Amino acid sequence: MTLEEYRSDFNAAAKGSASMPIAGACVWLAIAIISTQFDERTGVLILLFGSGAIFPLALAIARVRGEALISSDNPLAKLMGLCVLMVNLLWAVHIPLFLYAPTFVPLSLGVGLGLHWVVWSWIVQHPLGIVHAVLRTILVAVAWFTFPENRLLAIGLVIVFVYGISIWQMLTRSYTTHITSRSNPTPKSGAV
Repeated sequence: MTLEEYRSDFNAAAKGSASMPIAGACVWLAIAIISTQFDERTGVLILLFGSGAIFPLALAIARVRGEALISSDNPLAKLMGLCVLMVNLLWAVHIPLFLYAPTFVPLSLGVGLGLHWVVWSWIVQHPLGIVHAVLRTILVAVAWFTFPENRLLAIGLVIVFVYGISIWQMLTRSYTTHITSRSNPTPKSGAV
């Protein structure tokens, strides 16, 4: 298959790829709300463990939506899997921050867990992933500086807002493309 055919296959199997951001929005919203009931360190601890719920929740949502969240056949799906691994390698930063400077964890997780959107954007050839990653990074940083007493709440709400924009775009964009096989082109009208 060509790169374009793999992209088309990725898009068709993923059915818009909305399950992960829906799960992410749900978890970040829950964490933002729960954070109002605890001190900062406990809220950050809830964030650390709560962010681990995104993937299992996304698997359940994908099952309901008929979305192929995991695929071993398409190399672009494997690339997304490697991007998730790349993002998770940042736990080597998040955990020391929790131990020595917990106030930075909402910033590091808020930005770090959104980095894979850039690669997703390249795969599907749509700018919404880049817009998501850039907007999320900027707004998370602004929220972190602007609301020092309620960082986790502010960052959680900012991320849910950005997810909302992205989910809407993902569900309303056309993610299916029709590819004509080069080995078996569609005959032109009048052709024998």
